[in-house]
Amino acid sequence: MRSHRQSMRRMQGAVAVEFALLAVPLITLLLGIAEFGHAFYQYNTVVKSVRDATRLLSTFDPTDTADYPIDDARCLVVYGKRNCVPPPATGPDPNGTPLVDGLQLNMVVVCDQVNTTGCNGQYKNVQTTPAAETINLVQVTVTGYPYSQITGYFPLRGLVFGDISCVMRQVL
Repeated sequence: MRSHRQSMRRMQGAVAVEFALLAVPLITLLLGIAEFGHAFYQYNTVVKSVRDATRLLSTFDPTDTADYPIDDARCLVVYGKRNCVPPPATGPDPNGTPLVDGLQLNMVVVCDQVNTTGCNGQYKNVQTTPAAETINLVQVTVTGYPYSQITGYFPLRGLVFGDISCVMRQVL
């Protein structure tokens, strides 16, 4: 009888060791899945907000400087709403929190027929044939968006997404 109890205790110890050996890779796998899902969420949120801002600008004439909502488009990308004020250097942001951590107004670049600052030659009007009219395009780009980790377990600090942009034809 006594040998049976000792045998059970040894098996319990073996189970604890096996669990310890499997727990580390399983926890690492779970943290990796969470981090990847968070990165996918951030990227997808920025892509959708860039698309919404481009869609907004595609319905306006960029030469009409009085009504062209370029600042509203930048706010739409960062905060998900059209009207915002420049955030202060310190203190709480009066616009609320950005759609994703780390996204700022200065990361949003708008390139169109009139606005070409920071476009690096990416923006071009398209002319289909010499006799046809020029097709005006608008491009909204988020540059230098850094990934913000949720777990801190993986060494991803400093990871920056590539340029996220959308181009649409402007209806004039």
